[in-house]
Order: sequence, then structure tokens, then C-alpha cells
Amino acid sequence: MHRSILAGLSAILLTSGALAATAPTAQAAVNSFSVLTYNVAGLPDGISSGDPEKNTPLISPRLACYDVVAVQEDFNYHAALYAGDNHPYRTPTSGGAAFGDGLNTLSRFPYDDFNRIKWSSCNGTDCLTPKGFSLNRIRLADGVYVDLYNLHPNAGVSTADLAARRANITQLTQYIAAKSAGNAVIVMGDTNTRYTRTEDNIRELTTGAGLTDAWVQLIRGGQAPPIGSPALVCDPAAVTNSCEVVDKVLYRGNRFINLTATQYNNENSKFLDSAGKPLSDHYPHLVRFNWTLNDGIRMSDQFGGPHGDPFTDVDKVAGATSVRSVRLRGGARLDRIGLTLANGTVLAHGGSGGSETELTLATDERIVAITLTRGQYNGRTRIFSAVVTTNRGRTLSTGTPTADKVTYTAPTGWQIVGFTGRSGDGVDKLGVIYQP
Repeated sequence: MHRSILAGLSAILLTSGALAATAPTAQAAVNSFSVLTYNVAGLPDGISSGDPEKNTPLISPRLACYDVVAVQEDFNYHAALYAGDNHPYRTPTSGGAAFGDGLNTLSRFPYDDFNRIKWSSCNGTDCLTPKGFSLNRIRLADGVYVDLYNLHPNAGVSTADLAARRANITQLTQYIAAKSAGNAVIVMGDTNTRYTRTEDNIRELTTGAGLTDAWVQLIRGGQAPPIGSPALVCDPAAVTNSCEVVDKVLYRGNRFINLTATQYNNENSKFLDSAGKPLSDHYPHLVRFNWTLNDGIRMSDQFGGPHGDPFTDVDKVAGATSVRSVRLRGGARLDRIGLTLANGTVLAHGGSGGSETELTLATDERIVAITLTRGQYNGRTRIFSAVVTTNRGRTLSTGTPTADKVTYTAPTGWQIVGFTGRSGDGVDKLGVIYQP
């Protein structure tokens, strides 16, 4: 947000009843999707530098051609922004200016585990509304998820502003390390940072979270503008991709998903009014991605609730050939699940409640299926029971089954070697990792 402007002041969950999950295919098809980041300048009339009452209805239908849209400053004209839009999955507003963070996501793909996080540091008028960042887990296909972050750090260039913004970037970098470890990630939004500005720490985010800036990669040949060099300011009369803006799109893949940015474009020409004037005081930015899945690994969807902390074993099962043993701990619910791989790696997720049972596998024995049920406990959706089945027909089970269940079955010749999901003092959500 501009300081002069400010001075004037579930998530959709993938649900199922009794399901038999579709086994993943071993294809390496190239898929694509587009994202747009856009600060829509939705502060109240008289405070906004633009004319949001007139411009927001013009912005709304123009978002339709982008698969995933992250907007910032979506405050007092949120209803108008959504009115002309047809994305099937959209985050609910957190409120107008002074109440909400102005961050929303509009998506062609379903999302899960949506969360809003307020910055721990702010300065001046940026403290008048609870700015921060949000996280959605976007489901591109069966078992294929990308963690999508939408952010809007502190604005301004005073010493206190710059310190608050650096703290914001550090907070996000640490959050990604804690909550998106091992996951594919896209970060986009109004960062209020420039590579050229000496006091900004955008490089901490790219380096610390292992992210690639799509603009740096595709427009600048992989070389960010030097620190301390003159700002690459856009010419409003001739906007090109070569100027640096504070609105950025950063990304990474993981061991499962190859994610590659193939196109970057400043979409200014598509968001002008009849007089040729921009509909916002920020430019909208498009990035198109291709994605493929790595050979030798597939993942299921996840089943359960949005509580606990996220985890994935995807980086730990690399090179694993088989499972040596499986352990389940539970009583009324599934409290903990774990595996020991043939290479000695121990995987475990959940708490210490209940009692533990273990099944040691024979040399030629593999885990080929798992059946899970879920239910409500203390107002939270959790995994209530698990039944693990091997190719020899042996089973290991724990917990109290409910009618709401799913079964994940490995493709022929494949096996279950790890898990993804969410856990705390119990197992809140669970998916599986397959390998041949």
C-alpha cells in the first residue's frame, strides 16, 4: 500500500464419503497453468489513489482467463471484484480496510488448508489493518499440490518502514521453511521490495526458501539487478517487461513435481479503462508454468482435516526400495503412524497416545493399501482409524472406524513407502507416497 493512501484510513476442502481412491498413473505428461498477481487498489473511495468503485467491476471479468489469481488490497470492493468472476474456488474475504488483510485467491483448482498469517512487525499506517500473508494448498491433480503464498509486506522507505519490511520477509522465509518443507511452492504478491534497493532483503527470501524469481529468470536471463544500482522504473507511457516492479512471482518445485516458469508478462494493456488509464496503481503480472511429475514417485490425495502441522516424507524416501516394518499407535483414534525403511530410515508422524502395534514385513512383502476413516474430536477433523494391507494379505490396524473412509491402493508393481499430511498430538490428515 502507498503510505499516503493508508494515512487516510474453509477453505474448500476435498470431501468424500466412502471412497476408493484412484491409483496414480505413471505418466510424465506436460501440464500447464497460469497465475496472476494484482494489487487491485480496493481501499475506500477518498483513500484509494484510484477510483475503485468504478474500476473494480471492470477488473472482475478480466480475471477469468487466468487459472490462479492472487489479489492484494481487496478491501472495501470485494463483492464487486467477485461479482463478475467465475473462478469456482475463491477465498472468503477477511473484511474491509482496518479489519482484513486484503489478500484473496481465485482459482480454477480446488484448494486446501487455507490460512492467514499476520505480520509480527509493522510500522506507521501499515499497522492500521492486519496485513500479512496467506497460504493455500492448490490441488493441480490427484495427489499433486503446490503451496501458494500471497503476500503484502510493509510499504514505505523510512528507516522504520524498511526494518518492518525486512522483518516481514524474514518471517515469511522462516514460515516456508517450517510449513512447506519438501513441498513445491509459489510465492506471489505485492512485495514492496526491489532488488536494486540496498535496504531490502528480497534475496533472503529467494535464497532462504530456494525460490526462483520468474521475472529474473525469463526476462533478465537469471541475473537480478545489482544491489544499489538505479531503480528500473516503468515508463507508464510505454510499459515493458524490462522494468522492475514490487509485484513478484517466485517459485520452486520439489522431488515429486518439476515446476518451470515458461512465460512472464506485465499485463498492463489488458487492464485499462476506455480512456487507456490503468485500473489500479499497480500492474498485473502473469506467469505461466509447466509441470511434470518425476519418474519413480507418485502421491495420493490427502484425507482428514486442516489441523496440526504439515509434513511430507518425499525427500526422505529417495532411493528407498522397500519397507522393513510399519507401526500404528492408537486407541479411540489414530495417534501415530510410522515406517522403518530397508535402508534404516525411520519415519513417524503423530503423538504418543494409545498403544503401539507393529508389523515386520518379509523380504518380498510390500505395503499395497491403506484404509483410513475420519471423524470429529474436540471440534477438529482427525484420522480415527487405519488399516494397512500388504501384498501377502496381512493387515495391521488401530483406532475406531467411522463410516467416512477412503482406501489408497498402490498401482500394480508399486508400494507405499511414506506419507504426507498433517499431525500434532494425533494424525489429522494423511496421504501416501508410492514408489515401484
